[in-house]
Amino acid sequence: MFGDWFYICQYQEPGRAERAFARYDYLTVMKKLLLVTKTDAMIAPPGMEIIDNLETPSVLPKWITEEELQAYADKFQESGFTGPLNYYRAMDLNWELLAPWQGSKITVPTKFIVGDKDLNFESFGTREYVTGDVFKELVPNLEVVFLDGHHFIQQEKAKEVSNEILFFIRKITKD
Repeated sequence: MFGDWFYICQYQEPGRAERAFARYDYLTVMKKLLLVTKTDAMIAPPGMEIIDNLETPSVLPKWITEEELQAYADKFQESGFTGPLNYYRAMDLNWELLAPWQGSKITVPTKFIVGDKDLNFESFGTREYVTGDVFKELVPNLEVVFLDGHHFIQQEKAKEVSNEILFFIRKITKD
C-alpha cells in the first residue's frame, strides 16, 4: 500500500531495522519509537529509514521519565530488537493461520481502550472501522473508550486505564 518507505514494510525485512537502529544509542531509539506524535513520521521519505525520520524529543512528556526510558534501553541492549520486530515479520503468517476465523464474531464482552491521539488509531481508517457498523457486527458486545492520549495509553494514563479495566471486570462479573 505505501511501499518501502512505510514503517511496517521496513520492519518486515530481516536485519534492516536492526541495522538502522544501530546508528543510534539505545536510549535515543527508545525516545524516537515511544514518543512519536506525528502520523507522517511513520512513512519515511524515499531512501530514508523510519528511525531517521523520527524526531528525538528534547523534553519528555509527564507520563515517562528518563530513568524509565533508560530501563527499556538497557533491556533492549541485552536482547536486541529482533524479537519485537519479528511481530511485523510474522504478519503474513498470522493472516494465513487466522484465515479459518475470518469474519467470525467475538461475542464475549469486550472493552477497547485507546488514546484519542493514537497514531495507529487515527491512521488508515482504523477509527472509522472500529466505530463503524461492520466492526460492531463482528464484535457486538464492544465498548470503546477514548482517553486523552497517544499509543502507549496504558503508561500515559495508567490510573484511568486501570480504572476502566476494573469497571469492566466488575460489570461483566455482575451479569
